[in-house]
Amino acid sequence: MAPTIANEATRRLGIAHPVIQGPFGGGLSTTALAAAVSNLGGLGSFGAHMLPPERLGPLADELRGLTRAPFALNLWVSDHDAGGERIDAATFEQAWPLFEPYFRELGLEQPFPPERGHPRFDEQVDALLEARPPVFSFVFGIPSPRILAECRRRDIVTVGAATTVAEALALDAAGIDLIVATGAEAGGHRPSFLESAEDSLTGTFALVQLVAPRVRVPVIAAGGISDGRGVRAAMLLGAQAAQIGTAFLVCAESGTTDAHRAALFSGQAHHTTLTRAFTGRLARGLVNRWTRELAPSFSQLPPFPVTSWFVSQLRPAAIAAGRTDLVSLWSGQIAPNLRHRTAATLMQSLLADLAGEALLPHPHPEASPA
Repeated sequence: MAPTIANEATRRLGIAHPVIQGPFGGGLSTTALAAAVSNLGGLGSFGAHMLPPERLGPLADELRGLTRAPFALNLWVSDHDAGGERIDAATFEQAWPLFEPYFRELGLEQPFPPERGHPRFDEQVDALLEARPPVFSFVFGIPSPRILAECRRRDIVTVGAATTVAEALALDAAGIDLIVATGAEAGGHRPSFLESAEDSLTGTFALVQLVAPRVRVPVIAAGGISDGRGVRAAMLLGAQAAQIGTAFLVCAESGTTDAHRAALFSGQAHHTTLTRAFTGRLARGLVNRWTRELAPSFSQLPPFPVTSWFVSQLRPAAIAAGRTDLVSLWSGQIAPNLRHRTAATLMQSLLADLAGEALLPHPHPEASPA
């Protein structure tokens, strides 16, 4: 077991090791995964941005029943893009022709749209404050001063995500406790909030070196990190911890599908792309038929979360039919190096590396699956 690494980041988070499990949305987070990471001395996280407010209290209670260690709940500060607040008749009719062929292919009827495609952040965050998780992490913006003051009053540690130096400086000025510097290599959504995501694609290690000396609070590196060597490299460059996403997503405890895991352990993992085709917001995943066929239609895609809602109506049928060509397969660029299939073996490997027990290059991923 690696010795405890004590620095300002681990102290503020109340964890033994500088490893944070990235939060996953869309049903990919599980309490089992978050608790497993927390119980092993890292910070487990649960992406709760699609949950209604009334689910957040029971979620926090469930996590407290599984771990006595700190954990994080994650929300999206910006819950819609311009024009996407409501799915009214006009919005639906304009978007439907783009998705109709896929509904027909899967044998699905035209869905009936809800008024909104995403819970309201203002209502979610009030429920989160009541639930009082040890850590509140967030993306796509900065909560209001009222919310941040309440977090301080309730001893909730705040963690915000930045994709540029300007965003990191804005988070620092707002009094956020820790800043995640998330590079373009990362899987899932690009949580940019000052400039377009397409204009906020600095790589992780460059971003860490730019952000760390310019902010007052600890920096967490995210993107392109799957093992302890990556964590150590990030810390050499100024980060005090690393957030790891894809390597935890592929673990058995996550909420993703076996087909997604198989794709991440296959040659398909060598090919990722940044696309708006699944949600309307830019995100990195494996290349498949959906990303290829929707690429020429980006200008026609409805805004987030309207695109996300249409895709969510297709997803269950596509998964049931084994159609990985029509579902999101989120992945970071480091996926070809994935080796571990459980949270315990991944954490054990990370901690061994951090202890200096595995300084030589790892063997080929396919040669030593754990």
